[in-house]
Amino acid sequence: MKDNDAEYTHIVHGFAPVWDERSRVLVLGTLPSVKSREEGFYYGHPQNRFWKVLARVFGSPEPQRVEEKKALLLQNGIALWDVVGQCDIRLSADSTIRNAEPNDIRPILAAADIRLILANGAKAKALYDRLLLPLTGREALRMPSTSPANAACSLDRLTEAWRVIKE
Repeated sequence: MKDNDAEYTHIVHGFAPVWDERSRVLVLGTLPSVKSREEGFYYGHPQNRFWKVLARVFGSPEPQRVEEKKALLLQNGIALWDVVGQCDIRLSADSTIRNAEPNDIRPILAAADIRLILANGAKAKALYDRLLLPLTGREALRMPSTSPANAACSLDRLTEAWRVIKE
């Protein structure tokens, strides 16, 4: 599929959500980037600050391996998934997402006492509002994106904003 000579690829989300019955906060991104898909786990781009921010918020070492990342999430009551289950996209550019179909987060909401839903960035929030809010009836709070595309937001500012995840 082409749009203005840019190659679009149909992506089917390949990662299971990370959560358990003790999860209290659900963090939703858009969908895994090319680098994350290569790495096989969420926020795999080395310049994405998601894991660095969470480590700072929780006073933990920055996780490096997938097992450490899952442990950081679950030990702190955090569930992690993405809004989009499949779509057409150009590389990793959220702004190019087309034909998005959502992941069904309702089983997580039914099984865990999720008290807060956080959308990692403006596009995740917009997609959540369009695709999932009608299904769940639950608002999501827009967080500043941890993506390298949001380089204008300092690590300190991100960390301060994301402290809401502990409350």
